[in-house]
This record gives sequence, C-alpha cells and structure tokens, in this order.
Amino acid sequence: METSNVLHPATDDQGKLLLRVLLAVLLLFHGVSKLIGGIGMITGMLDKLGIPHVVGYGVYVGEVIAPLLILVGLFTRAAALVVVINMIVALMLVHTKQFFTLNETGGWALELQGMYLGAAVAVALLGAGRYSLGGAAGRFN
Repeated sequence: METSNVLHPATDDQGKLLLRVLLAVLLLFHGVSKLIGGIGMITGMLDKLGIPHVVGYGVYVGEVIAPLLILVGLFTRAAALVVVINMIVALMLVHTKQFFTLNETGGWALELQGMYLGAAVAVALLGAGRYSLGGAAGRFN
C-alpha cells in the first residue's frame, strides 16, 4: 500500500483548529486593548496623513470581529482576509521604519506582525476545517 498520497483529515482539521485559535486569541488581546483604551493613537496617525479618522474604526473589525469569526469558524476565509488587510495597513502605518531592522535579540523587528500576517494568509488558504461552526464544507470555510 502506497502511503505517500494518504491524507490525514483528522490531523489536518486539528491543525487548522490550532492555527485558527492561536491567531484569533492572540489578535483579540490587541482588539480588547483597543476596546478598553480606545483608538486615539490610530486616528491621530490617520489625521496626520489626511485620512479621515473614521477609517481607524476599521481596526475593530480587523482585531475584534474578524478574530471572533475565525475563532468560531464562521466566514473564516473572509475574516482571515480582513486580518490580512488589517496587518498590511498596520505595517504601512506604524512599522515601515522597522522593515529592515532587527530587534535586540537578533530577530526581525516585525516577527510578531509577520507571524500574524502569515497565519492569516494560511487560514485564508486552508479554511476552517471541520471543527468550526461553518463546517468543513461551509461556503466561506
């Protein structure tokens, strides 16, 4: 019996669940922080760039609503794409000076943001899996 093409759907779905939970929970810390402390820093940056500060409220979508959808596995691919956009905007607004720098321990200064972005792209490509409200065959999962 050839085993090179044998799929392991149970472990695939477990991996998708783990990736979803880690991405969503870790992003939710940032979202809850902004719910508690506000988004004044973000709207201030947008105002300086001539972008209406109302755009800053999109951070709540990218750091609260989308992670909650990812966590429960509902509209997972679309929610992950929202996180991707959110991370790209964050990188462009806040972190452009750090793109080619290292942190004090020798790692990339943007490794956390890079992991969030990469994990969101992976979730968008992989979908939620069967351990989700939308189910493995869900339209956007």
